[in-house]
This record gives sequence, structure tokens and C-alpha cells, in this order.
Amino acid sequence: MSEATISAGAGSAIGSDEVVARRRRRYAADARLRLYGIAAISTAIGLLGVLVLTLAIGGYQAFVQTHIRVEFPLSIEHVDPGNPAKGNWRAVVSAGIQALLPGAESAQRTRAIGQILTNNTQFFVRDAVLRDPSVIGRSITLEVPASDPFDQLNKGVIKRDTPAANRRLSDEQIDWFDALAAQGRVSTPFNWGLIFNADSRFPEIAGLSGAIVGSFYALLVCFLISFPVGIAAAAYLEEFAPRNRWTDVIEVNINNLAAVPSIVFGLLGLAVFIQIFGLPRSAPLVGGLVLSLMTLPTIIIVTRNALKAVPPSIREAAFGMGASKHQVILHHVLPLALPGIMTGTIIGLAQALGETAPLLLIGMNAFITSPPGGVMEASTALPTQIYIWADSPERGFVARTSAGILVLLAFLIVMNGIAIFLRQRLERRW
Repeated sequence: MSEATISAGAGSAIGSDEVVARRRRRYAADARLRLYGIAAISTAIGLLGVLVLTLAIGGYQAFVQTHIRVEFPLSIEHVDPGNPAKGNWRAVVSAGIQALLPGAESAQRTRAIGQILTNNTQFFVRDAVLRDPSVIGRSITLEVPASDPFDQLNKGVIKRDTPAANRRLSDEQIDWFDALAAQGRVSTPFNWGLIFNADSRFPEIAGLSGAIVGSFYALLVCFLISFPVGIAAAAYLEEFAPRNRWTDVIEVNINNLAAVPSIVFGLLGLAVFIQIFGLPRSAPLVGGLVLSLMTLPTIIIVTRNALKAVPPSIREAAFGMGASKHQVILHHVLPLALPGIMTGTIIGLAQALGETAPLLLIGMNAFITSPPGGVMEASTALPTQIYIWADSPERGFVARTSAGILVLLAFLIVMNGIAIFLRQRLERRW
């Protein structure tokens, strides 16, 4: 065998080894990249799980509420059958409290035992009688929410073994509550009031209905303004506007507005809608206008991207059939881009639902004890209601803050689910 043949064989072997080594390095790099991606996703899911678990642990107690079963005698002396709304409800409540525990005949002891019940007990009795006036002259049995300290005691937040000087309840008050529990008068049902009650200074009856209704009205106004305006602006910029310096400036400003902090839009709403136009503070109309300004750039960008994704052949085929420019856009391009447009719009609205800073600046953090009846009435929103509860000193609002966040997350999940459903439905349709 010649030396040239031996050299060629050795070079070929060396070259083959280098190729194998490079291939192994590529495979190793691919494996590391895959592991990095899995680690990143696992970290994100783990952090999200920690967040949700922390909220669930802190907020599950707000989804149940301690109730005390009390029988209230409704004598004609205290409640006039001809005008039940003007009844002496304090006397009715006192009579019911005196029958709860022995030794509650004195006024001072009656007031002390009455602290087991929520301070609004008289209104629960009044509303029940107004719903059914036929009970006047007899007795009515109601499940009344316990006051916040006794609710915390029943849930284990207030520890019985804590020294009396360091807890909100005395030993005697705990004995009273235990006596009621021994009588079977204490229950812990699901707290529907968290969803259907309005805000209150008392944690045991505070709810989110006013914030939910206010958020609905604000998002409705936001959708009615930002959706048609955003689609029209995006369709003009993408399909009709000439390519010159002015359109470039507009596009750059739209992209910049999408990155502007939300508090800037709140300042703009405060200066323009409230101080110049004189619209009422705390109104969902103003909140919706501010949120629409914040959401509009996002909808324009998403809509333009959806229009770009429509194949050019669709436009060419429509033009070939003799369609005009607006017929091509309205009858062919927009329907095909609608799944992406709807998805981006709902995600933008979901982002607006969680905004707090702009709503705080326009006053949607007022103490409102009833849901708004329209877009011009004072209201709160879910994010601002959570902010108010987080700033409250009462212990019961701690759990309600976490519960409010869970409700807000549920709304966001529902809105994203609607976006996915609409996208799949419209893609199958078109």
C-alpha cells in the first residue's frame, strides 16, 4: 500500500471523527436548549402555582361565613302590620338576643351578647319581614352572620389559647359562643354574600356586587368605544392609507402609546373627562373612557397584524371578480381576520379589567354601598375594591382581599376562555 493511500485513509478517519464530534456537540447543545426551555416553563408554572396556592390559602375562609340561628319574636307592639317598615327593629333584635342565652335580661348583658351578631342584624330582620309581612305577630327564625371577631374565632384565626390580653375576645365571650355552638345554632355555609352583597364597613357582610357591576359597565363602555374605532383605524392604516412620513409618524405613536404606563391615561382622564368635560367622578362612563384610551393602541396593533396575516390571494381573487376596495375589505379580509381581532380584543379587555392606577385617579375607589344603576352613577371596580379592602384595618378584610383577587383571576380566565372559543369557532366558520 502506498504512503499516499495510507495518508488519505488517516485523513479520512480524522475528518470522520471531527464530524462525529461536531454532531455530538450539536446534539448536546440542542438537549441543553430543550432543558433550558423546560426549566423556564417549569419555573413559571411553579411560581404561578405558588401564587394561586397562597391566594387560596389566604382567601378560602372568605368563601364561608359563620352564621347564628336566632329566633326573633315579632310582636304587634314592636311591628305595626299596617306599616311594617317603621317597626322598632332594635327592640325586636333585643328580644331575640335575650332568648339566646340565660341571664341576658339586663340591657348591658344583652348588648354584650348582641355583639356576637353582625351590627346590621336589625336590617336582616326588617328585610325578612318586608318580604313576608304575614309573620308579624309570630316569630321568625333567621341565620344571621356572626360579627367579624366571632367569625375569626370559629375559623381558628383567633386562637383560644392566646392570652386574653392579646386577643379581641374575652373568655366570657368565647364561652357564650361555645354555648351557642352546643345548642346547634352555629353554622358555616357558603358565603354567597361575597358575590351578591355590596361593600360594607363590616367584613362579615362586605361583598363584591357593586365592584362586579361597576367593572361590567366600565368594560362595556370600553368595548363599545375601542372595538369599532380600533378596527376602523387599523383597516384604514393597513388597507387605505398612503405610505408616507405622516403615516409612519402615526404608526410610531400608536406603538409608543401601547407601552405608556396606565397611570398616564388616568391623569389624562382626570384632566380631560372630569375637569374639562365635567363628567362625574367615580362613574363607570369615565372609567370606560379611560380604559378605552388604554386599550385602543393594543386593538389597533392586533387588528393590523390580523389583516396582514390574510393571504394576498384573497384580495386578488376578490378584485378579479370585480369587487371594489371596500367590498374586498368588508366581505373578505375582515371576516378572515376576525378570529385574531376578537382574540386580541378580549385579551386587551382582560388587561383593562385588572388595571387599578387609572381608576384610582378618576375616583373609582369611593365607598359605595349599593351597585350602580347605570354608567353615570358612582361605582367601584374589582381592582379598586381589592385595593380598598387591602388597606382596611379589620382582620376579616385580609381573607376577603385574597378572595377578591381569586374572583378577579376567575374573570380573567373566563375572558381568555371566551377568546379561545371565539377564535376556534370563527376559524371553523370562515
